[in-house]
Amino acid sequence: MSKTDETIPEKQAETVQTDEKFFERVDTLIAITNGYIKKEVHPTFASNSFMFAASRFNAWMVAAGSKDAEEFANEKEKILEYFTDQYKLMLNDNLDDYIRNFDKYMNPENKTPKEK
Repeated sequence: MSKTDETIPEKQAETVQTDEKFFERVDTLIAITNGYIKKEVHPTFASNSFMFAASRFNAWMVAAGSKDAEEFANEKEKILEYFTDQYKLMLNDNLDDYIRNFDKYMNPENKTPKEK
């Protein structure tokens, strides 16, 4: 997986909160996950762990900002909608990026594109 492009598409710009260290954290997390793949873990398992970790962290983050369990439970549907929508936007933008840059990302300079 290649280093992230340090721009956020317009669709996400209004909803994603970022700071100057956003892409540094993204690249660090991807590098950690890639490290597991290099240790002969199938990318699917690494991806599943990555998604679970994000969901676990986000559940904690929202719980930490809630007054109590009742408030947290009452907001559950809004929380699910927000994070689901954000993930869908991010995944869609990254899929589009990989489609546009497929040869660049998937066929490094020293390899030629696969014959179809």
